[in-house]
Formats: sequence, C-alpha cells, structure tokens
Amino acid sequence: MPRVMLVLPTETYRATAFLQAAEALGLAVVVASNEAPTLAALMEGRVLTLDLRHPAEAAERAALFARRWPVDAVVGVDEGSVVTAAAIAERLDMPRRNPVQSVKATRDKRLLRDCLAGAGLPQPSCAEIDLDDIDGALDAAIERVGLPCVIKPVDLAASRGVIRADDRAAAGAAVQRVAMLLREINADGSTPPLLAESYVDGVEIALEGLVRQGLLEVIALFDKPDPLTGPFFEETIYVTPSRLDEEAQVAVVGAVRRGVSALGLRHGPIHAEVRMAGDVPVVIEVAARSIGGLCSQVIRVACTDEPGEVRSLENVILREACGLPLGAMHMVDSASGVFMLPIPHAGILRGVGGVDRAVSIAGITGVTISIPAGERVRPLPEGDRYLGFIFARGDVPQAVEASLRQARATLDVTVTPAGI
Repeated sequence: MPRVMLVLPTETYRATAFLQAAEALGLAVVVASNEAPTLAALMEGRVLTLDLRHPAEAAERAALFARRWPVDAVVGVDEGSVVTAAAIAERLDMPRRNPVQSVKATRDKRLLRDCLAGAGLPQPSCAEIDLDDIDGALDAAIERVGLPCVIKPVDLAASRGVIRADDRAAAGAAVQRVAMLLREINADGSTPPLLAESYVDGVEIALEGLVRQGLLEVIALFDKPDPLTGPFFEETIYVTPSRLDEEAQVAVVGAVRRGVSALGLRHGPIHAEVRMAGDVPVVIEVAARSIGGLCSQVIRVACTDEPGEVRSLENVILREACGLPLGAMHMVDSASGVFMLPIPHAGILRGVGGVDRAVSIAGITGVTISIPAGERVRPLPEGDRYLGFIFARGDVPQAVEASLRQARATLDVTVTPAGI
C-alpha cells in the first residue's frame, strides 16, 4: 500500500477531496499541516505538524518523521503548501517531484515573469514596486508598463490583492490598499514588493493539466464567459469545453506547455491562466497546483488504463504522484461548469435563500454554500473566500452556462453591516 504525505494548510478547501480520493485508492495517508488535529496523540505516524512558512525547516522535520514512518509520495494540495511539499519531496529524494526552485517560481510572480521571459513567451510587461520608495518606484513602473496597469502582490492567489488602475492616482491608491492588506496578512507587518503589470485586454482561459515526466497533458480548458476587466478580478463562471476555435485552443495549450518547460516542472498538477490578445495567447499565470476552491468537482476523468471507471481530479493527481496506473485521460462529461459565488460586500453573512430552487434547475448537480451564517465576510481584493459554488453538467457548454446563471438568479444572499 503506497503511503502518501498530503501537505495541507488547515484553511484549505481541498482537504476533504484529497482524503476521499486517497481512501478510494487504498492509500495510507500522512496529514502534514500547520496545526495538529485535536486527536493527534491518537494518530501516531499519520499526522505531522509543520510550519509551512519555512519549507527547508519543514523538510527536515519531515525527514526525521520519514525515518520511522517512510512515505512514497508527497503532494501539496493547494497554493499555500506546494513549495513546502516540493522541499519535502526533494529532501526525501522522491522519484516523482519538481525542483524546489521551479515551484518557487510559480509562487513568486517576479520569478515567474523572469522564467517566461527567458523562453520568449508573450506575457504582461512588469515592474517591481518597492514600498519603501512608493512614489519614485510607482512612476518608474508606470513608465515601463503603461496604463491601464494591474497592481498585485508577488505571491497571493485567487485574485487576492489584484487591482486594475486606469490612471496614476488610481495606481497610487491601489498600491496603498494592497500594502495595507499585506501588513494585515504578514504577522510581522512586513510588506514585500508589489508588481505593476500591463493590463492585457481579451478573453481569459484556464487550463487544467497534469505533468508526467516533464510532458503536460491537458485535462480541461475552461472558458470564463464573464469579462474580467477590473477594477477587481473576482472569477465567477468556469465552463468546459472551451468554445474558442481550434486554432486558438492549440495556441493556448502550446503557450502553457512552453511555460511548463521554461519553469522546469516535471510532475503533478498544473493550473494556468491565459488571455487572448487578439490571436496571441498571453500567459498570466502557471501554477504547480490544481484548480482552487471546490471547483475540481466539475472534473470527472476517464483513463485508458481502466475504461469505464470515473475518476476525480484528486484521484488522478494521487495516482501520478504514487506511480499508480494512469493511462491517457479525457473528460467524462460532454460539458460541465461551476459558478463561484462572490461575496457581495463586507459584513456579516445572515443567510443564503433559494438553494432548493437552484438545485431543482435542469443541469444543476449541486449547490454548496461554504461559509456558515453568522460569519464575517469581505469581498475581493481583501477577501480570500467565495460564498459558495454552483455545479452543473450538460450536453453543450452553452446549456451549462445557462443553467448556472439561472441557478445563481434564484439565490438570495443577505449580508448586513457588522454590528447590526
């Protein structure tokens, strides 16, 4: 029985899906997290507490652990754990792993831009903004990238802290706002440099794939039919298969493959974001992780090694990591999609009505409200969660999109100001 170490932050959405996939595969699991579970004392050899902020130290702790309880694979389940997982896999000399520096480059947008530039890939122009010299650095950045521009942190995900600015005043306000967010996030109050990037106008596509022995295999291409033009970049609908023409899809896949190669990624999941500037695919992001939130539920995969078996994305990722049989992959459903429900405004979530009506709509396969009533919520760019997720399947992507929009229209979200 292969033994897999799942590196997961306690705040991740992804734990349940990976644990269920591991159980279905009969894998022994070690949960490595930044907080010990309540019953850790009764789970000897199955839990490991690590500081995910310090990958090298975490790798040494994992090595000590593995001397007594060996592991066969290490998987980081989301953005906040992939660098630590790579460091552990390297320390344990796992046969299927990514170079730590390659994974770091997917987490630090400065390194990512350098890698992609070296490969000659179209991408936004960028400039670093030193927060110790905001005025001078911002003016220099705008001169380099132009306006409109996008201000963003170097290492956050899911559009958190990402703001479009159309003029110099808006850019200055965006820098101050993102700096305040970073001081809040970082326990020591530090503010790493920000990036200013040129704004790329065009439709955005997401690619979900799996790298095996350095070769990217595409699992799904998602359209994002709601325009992502700013000033903030809340994602809503993902629908697959993409309705881009074949030539454009080939170009998107080719650009991401070149990005994966430039980064030196060898194994595991890939989630990439690409914008079409006319007929040119511009690479926005290449991440060494799978799709975020609960969105992986829209991906059901069939593989040639076991025809007729329906596998989750997490099942496929664990199979690759553990060296289990995994043939060529294709999506089971003709079309599928998800609506990620944005938080409308800051306050206290009082409830979400209409869920039963939404579930009854043709094509809808589930509605999950992921934040309980009574909790404080805030939207992007400061927020880090979605209100919930609507899932759908259908014969064609147009029908899936229509079902998702109809279901969203039935929901009644109530958020009141804090203190009321």
